[in-house]
Amino acid sequence: KKMQEKKEEDIKARELLQELKGKEDVTVDGKHIKLYANIGGVKDVASVLANDAAGIGLFRSEFLYLEADNYPNEEAQFQAYKTVAENMAGKKVIIRTLDIGADKQIDYFDMAHEENPAMGYRAIRICLDRPEVFKTQLRALYRASYYGTIAIMFPMIISVNEVKKIKEIIAEVKAGLDADGIPYKDVELGIMIETPAAVMISDLLAKEVDFFSIGTNDLTQYTLAIDRQNPKLDNIYDSHHEAVLRMLKMVVDNGHKEGCWVGICGELGADETLTETFLRMGFDELSVSPSMILRIRDKIRNTDLSVK
Repeated sequence: KKMQEKKEEDIKARELLQELKGKEDVTVDGKHIKLYANIGGVKDVASVLANDAAGIGLFRSEFLYLEADNYPNEEAQFQAYKTVAENMAGKKVIIRTLDIGADKQIDYFDMAHEENPAMGYRAIRICLDRPEVFKTQLRALYRASYYGTIAIMFPMIISVNEVKKIKEIIAEVKAGLDADGIPYKDVELGIMIETPAAVMISDLLAKEVDFFSIGTNDLTQYTLAIDRQNPKLDNIYDSHHEAVLRMLKMVVDNGHKEGCWVGICGELGADETLTETFLRMGFDELSVSPSMILRIRDKIRNTDLSVK
């Protein structure tokens, strides 16, 4: 009987959430926020649309590599990105460039064993070290940009120099597309803030890019020096740690001073106990799993920032 009652309560709760489809992501006192979805592949777009997300805040492009037996070529990547851009019908799609290494290993990349892979050869470090792999992805991304509203963000940035190198490679890619007569759009460029280094120089990084997206999972583990893959440390892994929250506020403030918009795409973005905190910090965007969109929308629409 208890389980039947709980089931009925859950059904009613889901029905109430469905009524939020088509509603604005705006607080009681009128603050708007972009509520986007995180996805791992083209197949997830249906869930994004079904849950009425305003856009895609994180497309994990590494799944195109993880699901392949060899490096996916430009055409295969282009078709995937183009499909997502077209299906989102003008809504923003933020695609993160290849983010492998650490807990995501791919055999055909032939990477050496590392004692500490979470701090090793991964993400943008691989892309800058293997520019032909990077250029192939960037060409596919820029080609796909013509068919929708695509933005590109780069993971694991720790320096301004890295961003400048990325821009140089992008300039080469654009020149190549121009020479081939292939159309593309100028896209917003952003970086993921995942390291304390990026937080501390976010004022400088904000001068180089259009937006920041905070990867709270890695930022928390690097800030607290706690391996998030180690279950023995679960009891002290605290994503609500004051040091983490202060870093988030610092990034928002530094980004806004330079005209950068700032979002969260890590798991913390879906933490309903922090939604009001993030709104008060001034975040412009939250990106969560599609299944959490309506729950976070409900939280946003019931928050009144004018009440201290």
